[in-house]
Amino acid sequence: MNIATWIIQVLLGVMFLLAGAMKTFTPIDEMAMNEGMAWAAAVPTWMPKLAGIAEILGGLGMILPSALRIRPELTVYAGYGLTLVMIFAVILHISRGEPFVSPLVLGALAAFVSWSRSKKVPIAAK
Repeated sequence: MNIATWIIQVLLGVMFLLAGAMKTFTPIDEMAMNEGMAWAAAVPTWMPKLAGIAEILGGLGMILPSALRIRPELTVYAGYGLTLVMIFAVILHISRGEPFVSPLVLGALAAFVSWSRSKKVPIAAK
């Protein structure tokens, strides 16, 4: 269980870091031209940037606290935060009639990491 949780943590962490960096640092009009990101042109400009910053922080929180064993409970909170971000993403995609399976799966995986690190295989602090 610990190994599976670590694999999911690292994959989620890297994925959210990359997706968050793209949303934070790519101009909105350029981002909206990408398939699956058309929603960026239909929302206020601060929304993709806010989502990007939340994803970067969540991605860091998925990996660093547990890997460094410094306040590893922060990984649990990062998972909760990313789950919430993905719930909002699912709502946005449903409201626009777009596919929503990816954020649904990512949110479920983030919730799994939170549950796993809080109940099944917690990491002790140094």
